[in-house]
Amino acid sequence: MLTERGAVMTIFEAYNNTKKRLAAAGIPDSVFEAKAIIRHITGLSNNEILTNYMNTLTDFQENNLTAIMRQREIRYPLQYIIGTWGFYKYKFNVGVGVLIPRSDTEVLVETASEFLKDKQNPQILDLCAGSGCIGISLAKDYPDSAVVLVEKFPEAARYIKQNIELNEAYNTLLLMGDVLEGDGSGEYDLIVSNPPYISETELLDMNAETKFEPETALMCEGDGLKFYRVISEKYKASLKDGGMLAFEVGFRQADAVCEILKQNGYKDIKTVKDYNGINRVVCALK
Repeated sequence: MLTERGAVMTIFEAYNNTKKRLAAAGIPDSVFEAKAIIRHITGLSNNEILTNYMNTLTDFQENNLTAIMRQREIRYPLQYIIGTWGFYKYKFNVGVGVLIPRSDTEVLVETASEFLKDKQNPQILDLCAGSGCIGISLAKDYPDSAVVLVEKFPEAARYIKQNIELNEAYNTLLLMGDVLEGDGSGEYDLIVSNPPYISETELLDMNAETKFEPETALMCEGDGLKFYRVISEKYKASLKDGGMLAFEVGFRQADAVCEILKQNGYKDIKTVKDYNGINRVVCALK
């Protein structure tokens, strides 16, 4: 990649060029993404970039940047391009076949972690585990815990295995299975789930990057509430008395999920807002 002068591009020029191209492609947070891409291709931290911004890119770095921009301009997810993404306090491998961890889901982890703070050797069940970001984060927060992660799809499960190793979260166990067909066995202090909850119509209105993520991790037939109904009913027997069931929920689903929990006899039903002020987590006690 050359500048208009025909000279090799500096880090500063590469950042500015990347930011402009991202903005032109309609990517909302072009500043954040440009910084992330430059960090990725150079291997430098933000502070190191500031002190080395006049350094020129190597041929390899330029070629890598060119390839990344071609992918990003067609809205291929940045998380998949980089391959590792920060979530909560930890890092997770992500790629084709697994749902990308989102900041909204950090609120679910924070809510669950707060509940666990006074528990000794807590037993945790993560249903529809995806990349494992929820269960593994809790396993790292509470090394004395035992965390079971349940995932149906092998494509996602291979990332769970990678992320257990990446985070050295060896107090975890991966089980392959369909949450909807589970028998609700076991005895847990906490059950967490970020299930598929987006309707087919809503999926069409989501951002362009979403089309590269697995529909099975996003879309739920009908009104989007099927997993909440099944989990609330089937897995109640798996909760200890006083144990918590905590869900991530979709936009405008919180009231309906609260009603499902009420109908199944849960108590102390609460909602928690995400960073945009949307009710994103619904939790309750047995």
